[in-house]
Amino acid sequence: MLSERQRLDAARSLRDAERDRAPIEPLTATYPDIDVVDAYEIALLNIRGRLEAGETVYGHKVGLSSEVMQKMMGVDEPDYGHLLSSMVYAEGTPIDTARFCYPRIEVEIGYVLGETLPGEWCTEEDVLAATEYIVPSIELIDSRITDWKIGLADTIADNASSAGAILGAGRVEPSRVDIGAISAVLFQGDEEIAGGEASAVLGNPTKAVAWLARKVASFGVRLEAGHVILPGSCTRAIDARPGDVFRADFSDIGSVSVEFK
Repeated sequence: MLSERQRLDAARSLRDAERDRAPIEPLTATYPDIDVVDAYEIALLNIRGRLEAGETVYGHKVGLSSEVMQKMMGVDEPDYGHLLSSMVYAEGTPIDTARFCYPRIEVEIGYVLGETLPGEWCTEEDVLAATEYIVPSIELIDSRITDWKIGLADTIADNASSAGAILGAGRVEPSRVDIGAISAVLFQGDEEIAGGEASAVLGNPTKAVAWLARKVASFGVRLEAGHVILPGSCTRAIDARPGDVFRADFSDIGSVSVEFK
């Protein structure tokens, strides 16, 4: 457990690293006593500062939602981060890679809430009832830690390595599709480079959204009407470089694309 001073110092280091595009050494090396509670509080310090500066909450993302990633990190549950208004990118507008340290993309099914979710008792049924529609999406992730050499506390403190979200035009009500059976294929240009199933996300991404609603309640946070929730990736993460153009095609819900400069 860290002192309040250490949490503040760690938050400032991450904030400066993001602002200056100058990654830092892992917090787990700088602060060997850091734990998960410290990490979430460090992340929230920076989120509160950005909200006070005028940004708004666009939604949230779930990380470490696959069994493979959880085993790699030695954990038995996912983590989460905030998506803020400054992190939303439109299809068709190239994204400048110079804004990031080590940008990567992940392919996800986005949940757009029509109603605010309950907190600690949230169920999958609650999520489906509250979701206005699901949407094809690409999450942009980044690490403010040198060379992505992250432990669990590093990625949590770094807002779950969040960097942005791009939503496609597709809009499908959850009752019209078997979400767990949706598949996705990622193309770079005309070349297929990755693919996966929605079931890779905790068996069904709806389960990840329900977990998130329960988890954030312990930090006084709610998943509110209008928020976009990214529950975890259907595919492996892919590095994004200047000139790259990606398109993710989803069964049943459409496609989404992103271009980098």
